[in-house]
Amino acid sequence: MTVHEELDVALRRLEATLKAADLWRVPRPEPEAFDSGQPFCVDTMEMPQWLRFVFIARLDAMVESRAPLPESCQVAPAAEVYLKQAGIRTSNFLLLVKSLEEVDRIINEA
Repeated sequence: MTVHEELDVALRRLEATLKAADLWRVPRPEPEAFDSGQPFCVDTMEMPQWLRFVFIARLDAMVESRAPLPESCQVAPAAEVYLKQAGIRTSNFLLLVKSLEEVDRIINEA
């Protein structure tokens, strides 16, 4: 399995986990929200919005075009902090963090 195929599988798992945690059905951010210069667009989006409309969308595009992947990825720790601070304690909390850790690992090892 290529790294792009492995990442695609991990992204589908992350998407399914977000859906199971009821964090997928979030409003699409306004177009100007995507212009944020802050990490994870923290000033313009909630973490679930960023995961769906920025992180997963960009990685999906890279997978589809077989583009070079980022040199590193450390999304899981930031998402875990956000979820704890937001009081999001779904039964899928650990699965969500593990799914993000898997995506981080694949990119970091590529």
